[in-house]
Amino acid sequence: MDNTKKNAQRLLDFINASPTPYHAQMNVSARLEQAGFAAICERDAWDIKPGGKYFVRKNDSCVAAFIVGDGDLAAEGVRAVCAHVDSPGFVIKPNPEMRAGGMLKLNTAPYGGMILHTWFDRPLGIAGRVLLVSEDVYRPKKAWINIRKPLLVIPSLAIHLNREVNNGVKLNAQSDTLPLAGFINSELERDNYLENLICNELNCAPEEILDFDLRLYEHDLGGFLGMNEEFISAGRLDDLWMVFAGLEAICAAPVGAGIKMAYFPDNEEVGSQTAHGAQSAFLSNIFGRLLACNEDRHRAMANSYFISADLAHASNPNYLDKDDPTSKTFLGGGPALKYSAAQRYATSAMTGAIFTELCKRAGVPLQKYITRSDVVGGGTIGSIMAARLGTSVVDMGMPVLGMHSIRELCAVADNEYVLKLFNTFFAT
Repeated sequence: MDNTKKNAQRLLDFINASPTPYHAQMNVSARLEQAGFAAICERDAWDIKPGGKYFVRKNDSCVAAFIVGDGDLAAEGVRAVCAHVDSPGFVIKPNPEMRAGGMLKLNTAPYGGMILHTWFDRPLGIAGRVLLVSEDVYRPKKAWINIRKPLLVIPSLAIHLNREVNNGVKLNAQSDTLPLAGFINSELERDNYLENLICNELNCAPEEILDFDLRLYEHDLGGFLGMNEEFISAGRLDDLWMVFAGLEAICAAPVGAGIKMAYFPDNEEVGSQTAHGAQSAFLSNIFGRLLACNEDRHRAMANSYFISADLAHASNPNYLDKDDPTSKTFLGGGPALKYSAAQRYATSAMTGAIFTELCKRAGVPLQKYITRSDVVGGGTIGSIMAARLGTSVVDMGMPVLGMHSIRELCAVADNEYVLKLFNTFFAT
């Protein structure tokens, strides 16, 4: 297996082991520690030294890793790769057990802009975080759970009962997409199905459980696809692919004169306006602690360059009319600069020019992405960070098909391109 295929397999291993943002954070943290980064805590006093490598977490789902340079930090600024850890999916509601037709269903809510129909008839697992009783009421114990079994399924309605299904059907997220867990055997099982699952996994008593954040995910693992296995087919490529690439790059980055950072916030898919999302004060607070005074902080932000790394819509051969007529983006064509006249992306002519030169130095092809003028595109964390920090930000995306489906598709070659690009960025 050549290095390109090995790197693609490592990406798949990372995604397959990260069914929720909590698991992604855990895997990111383990990789950082392996690379020599020291964990620090928001609650503690920081003793930051030049040349040091550190990472800090928030809510167990947001991570910022940074290397402190040995030069004038204010003059050199920050070089950062930023990517979100969350993906669209179903969240299990409190008190989720429901009874219908002699079967047990779970009450769920959609998280983010999902393509709902892609979740039908797939074996689904359950994973997330559970909060447990501890001696300190303000610091409950935390446990990660991943029940690696095909526990649930959302069944389609047969075509015989809905002859118009292939003409387009409006789905109701409250009534049409609830997953089945099995037959009702007793009232006790109906009322305590999820609680019993948690207790069996964590070997805890029901009274120890305080709360949970549990998600559904596709049980089948991501893998290679195509005549020559040139594609990667997996869930949560948006945006764990860019988290993986940014993580690998920061782990390999040398100490420089300024600050180098990989920032992985949560909740981009629902607007980022949380304590652990890109609209929070978390990132600016980190810079406030790394730089001695406000003057240094303001200078550093003016001398910084951030890459907002997300995915971009690749041209779908079945729907080429959906693309802008002069700016098409293709799988295997390398990263795409993302532009928006409405400023939904942070790319400007200046930040785009810098990114173009970085691609040249990395030996990576470059594409440009913009939506049709009659289509409203999605947003990213790029514009949020540019506005909050007052720094230079470029929005780029790696091409993908089926964005926000339960299973997305990208090219193996593009994974190698983005790894080369981010490594060049941190080395320049």
